[in-house]
Amino acid sequence: MDPSTINNCVLVLNLPPNALAGIDLLSFTTSPRFHGVKNIPPGLHFVFAASNSALSVRQGAWFYVTPGTGSPQVFVKKWDEKTEDLIAETAQTEVLRWKANLGSVWKDGLTPYRQTVQEGDSGAEEGWSEESADWGKLTSHISPTILSRICGLNPDHWSITSASSATQDLEQIPGLESSNSMLHPEKELKFLPIDLKRTWREGATGRERTEAAQDRSWFLGDLIDHHCQGEKQGREFQVLGELQFAFLMVLTLNNDSCLEQWKRLLQLLLTCRQAVKDRSQMFLELLKTLRAQLSHCADIEGDLFDMSEVGGGFLRPLFSRFRKSLDEFDGKWKGALVYELEDLQEYLQKEFGWELDDSYVKRGMLELEDGERVEMEVNGADEDDELGDYAPVVVDLTPEQLKLLNGSDIGHSKDTSSEEEAGMDEMDTRY
Repeated sequence: MDPSTINNCVLVLNLPPNALAGIDLLSFTTSPRFHGVKNIPPGLHFVFAASNSALSVRQGAWFYVTPGTGSPQVFVKKWDEKTEDLIAETAQTEVLRWKANLGSVWKDGLTPYRQTVQEGDSGAEEGWSEESADWGKLTSHISPTILSRICGLNPDHWSITSASSATQDLEQIPGLESSNSMLHPEKELKFLPIDLKRTWREGATGRERTEAAQDRSWFLGDLIDHHCQGEKQGREFQVLGELQFAFLMVLTLNNDSCLEQWKRLLQLLLTCRQAVKDRSQMFLELLKTLRAQLSHCADIEGDLFDMSEVGGGFLRPLFSRFRKSLDEFDGKWKGALVYELEDLQEYLQKEFGWELDDSYVKRGMLELEDGERVEMEVNGADEDDELGDYAPVVVDLTPEQLKLLNGSDIGHSKDTSSEEEAGMDEMDTRY
């Protein structure tokens, strides 16, 4: 064949018959002739595979196709039957051999890159086209720097599996620790450290803690300053890059730890107030990212996202709270944010039936005196009550703490003591 027709491709070798394979947003069952994917455009891509489409652990690898008009880039991955792992071919003799013999598999062994397949599509090269730009929207803030921090580069790709996990999730997700130890004990995801139960500076007390728990802007800034790499001006967008990474690993690999991090990031971002003004461009990109992600929620296996109006998942009360916070601000800076927010709100109403007003409905089971259980609805509930992190908790004080509280007015005037008591009433006893 004409060498000029060869372009960027990824070889996925040694997959068993009827294995699961995929690239970016498209997955498929392989045929015996399948050797990889060709015509790959520049940018970041994610290839993944599993021995079957059932419950087997999925293995994936991110790789980067450099823009330019130089020689075609050929990425060689292979399936290890013993470990059921997708690994990079590191033997240069093998890499060179496959590059020299691409012509033998180019037409019938490599499927063209695309992100949608029409019903009845035979997979033939003729007439293929990339019909969706969603991959670009879903990866707009992911960079090699982010992938290296989370996954580690090894040797020409960033690998991750369904069982890969951040340390903080090992004890929280059933079965994850044993899966990780048996298959990939070395693989740990280095996510941004987010502890939503402690979002204030070291040494903060009283009102400062309360305010930092209600508005997590300080914690977001500290996270960006101390845990994001690269130029200072662009660090905040690494948070969005990690949000995009986590979502895509749920979408393609069903990775539970990534799902937890996606939720943590949204719980952090959508409970910020001052940061919305100070980092308005970041939050504008957040809304665009959410719009792109929510359009693919139905593609995620196992109903991990209940986006109906009745359920709304954990996201609905968070989104409503964010919208209410934005309404409290004035200024020209928020014009684009409001426009994007209204577009997202219209989409949520149309697709999922969400009605995002100030009236909240709380549902629950009430047991009557005769033992009968009935479902009750309460309108007008405070949105904070809908969020587990904001639900108030009654705590018992020790005798020493009671003594300190009772003696807190010593040496103060009556008016000053009253102000302090009011401040204590405002403190969030959860902390």
